[in-house]
Formats: sequence, C-alpha cells, structure tokens
Amino acid sequence: MKPFLFGSAAMFAAMYSTQAILPDIGRAFHVSPSATGLTISVLIIALAIGAWFWGPLSDRIGRRRSLVLASALLVVPSVGVALAPSFPALLVMRALQGLCMPGLLTVGVSYIAEVYQPRLGSRAMGYYLSSLVVGGLVGRIGVALVAAASSWRVGLGALALLPLASTLAMRRWLDQDDPPSTSVRRLNLAVIRTMLGNRALVAATLGGSSLFFGFVAAFSYIDYRLERPPFSLSPAATSAVFLLWLAGGIGPLAGRLGDQIGWRKVVLTGMAISTVGLLLSLHDSYLAIGTGLALFALGNFGGVTATQVGIAASTSTDRGVASALYYSVYYTAGGLGGYLPGLAWQAWAWPGVVTVALAGFCVALLALGRVR
Repeated sequence: MKPFLFGSAAMFAAMYSTQAILPDIGRAFHVSPSATGLTISVLIIALAIGAWFWGPLSDRIGRRRSLVLASALLVVPSVGVALAPSFPALLVMRALQGLCMPGLLTVGVSYIAEVYQPRLGSRAMGYYLSSLVVGGLVGRIGVALVAAASSWRVGLGALALLPLASTLAMRRWLDQDDPPSTSVRRLNLAVIRTMLGNRALVAATLGGSSLFFGFVAAFSYIDYRLERPPFSLSPAATSAVFLLWLAGGIGPLAGRLGDQIGWRKVVLTGMAISTVGLLLSLHDSYLAIGTGLALFALGNFGGVTATQVGIAASTSTDRGVASALYYSVYYTAGGLGGYLPGLAWQAWAWPGVVTVALAGFCVALLALGRVR
C-alpha cells in the first residue's frame, strides 16, 4: 500500500501548494485576496470536471494504470506553475494540474475499496486520508518555508519532484488490481440518474462537500487574518497553522468508527466538532484560534473519512462513476470555498468567512437527515 499512499501524498502536496503563500502571490502579481484564491479554485473546479473522465476511464482500463498515468501527467504542469510569467498563465497551469489529479484522487477511492479494504476494512480509507494530510502539510509548510528562504517559484517548482518520484515508485511496486470488468456500463444519463437516486451516495457527497467547503475557506483566509493586527505574523510564521493538519491522523480511527456505529453518525459528529471550532476561532487570541482550528481540522478529517466510507458502501457497481459524482461535487464545493469566502473576507473579515462556512453545513444536514 505504501507506493499508493506516496502517490496520493505527492498529488495532494501540489493541490494546495499555493494556499500558504497566497499573500506572496498577490503581491507578486498585484491581485486582490479573492483573486489569489482563484489559484485554488481553478484547480479544484478542473479536478471536479476531470473526475468525470478519470472515473469511467478507470472502470475500463483498470485502477492501477490510471493511477500511474495520472501521476506522470501531473509532473508537466507542476513545473509550469513555477515558471508562469503572468497571473493568467499561473491559473492555466493550476487548471491543468487539476485535470490530472482525479486519476489519483477519484480513482483512489475505488482502488482502495477493491484492493485494500477486503483485508484492512475501513482502516484502509483512513490510511489514505492520512497520506493526503501528510502531502498537504508538505505542500503548505514546505512551500512556505522555501518561499521565505528563497522565492515562491522555487517552492512550487520543487514539488514537481514528488509526482515524478511517485510515478516511478508506483510503476514498479504498486499492487495489481482486478482486470477491468467487461460489463461496465457506458456512462450516460440513465447511470447518472441511478446514482442521484441513491440517497446514501447523495448524503455522503453533500456531507463531505460541505465540510470541504468550510475547510478550504478557513485555511485559505486564516493567513490574511494572522498577518493583520493584533497578530501581525510573518508568512513563514503563519504557515505553522497548517501543523494543525496533523489532526488528520484521526482517519483510521474514523474509519473504524464508521464500521462500528455507522458512517452517518461519524459525519454528524465531525460537523458538530467543526462548528464548535469555527465559533471558537472568532476570538482574538492565539489560544482560541489554535484550539478552534485544531477542532475544526479534527472534525473535518474525521467527517470526510466517514463520507468516503459511505461512498464505498453505497454501491457495488459503477464505483468509478460514484467516485466521479462524489469528487465532482466535493471539489466544486472546494473551488467555491477558495473564492466566495474571499468576498466575505473583503466585506466582513474573519466573521464573514466563518458565517459562509457554517452556511454550507446547513445544506448537508438536510440530506443527512434523510438517511438512516
């Protein structure tokens, strides 16, 4: 499982690599906070679009081949991001990164369900999420530290080495999956309607999406808050807030709890913890912000792990399509989380970001209330 986890972490490091250096990018290209948030939004929306290609493709050519191919393709735009001569060019390279990533992320859930979950249970999904956390920490803290010592371009460019190394590792050591099914249905409106009629699938999708929307919102714009009085921290210092992502270590435990008490209960508990954390972060003190964001990260990672368990359990057929549905909605929500809260920040500062994040939870609660 290690080569797969390495590939997933490498992909995730690139995904949010601009998040900890948004102010640096804004100053370099002379753009507003909400505009710099587009470096996250365009990638995530491209990922949501690409999910509809990679999910069905993996049903036909196999999960392993999709994982290796996507990792190899990711190298090129990862280099392009560091060399972008203008802000529009940077957005194009970020979008190309996003189009490659579903081959690792969307396909990864189906690959785990078929290759690792039979012997590891829902812990396998937890290990997967933990690998994403590690990748996220490298992409955020590593890039921020390199940017402080050198430049943001060097920090982003160095990340291209990770998908290159993971491609070589997965090609040699990644576990074989089952041969592609010859009975896979062609993606059409009938298949999509069937998926949309699956209440568990829809509820898990909206639950994960709302958590992710709030998560992107909070950790994208907390830098702007910490750079302002009364904190006035440097970019390198603000990057330390991403150490709270270590709360993602709860993934395996959340997976086991999903087996024992049901994934829906774990999601609702995660949302409750996240809500408390966001409200606590409204106070102007290091302790309140640190504790609040730690609780928010804990609730998010636990809840999102449970939603992925729910996706895997919601259907035994067309899993690539089910993952495509989940991740297209999930990452569209994340894309909006990189932009809309920026407008709220510009109008109402941090309370506006918190309010928008909590509003997203309300949408998911309606769907989760219909599943037992």
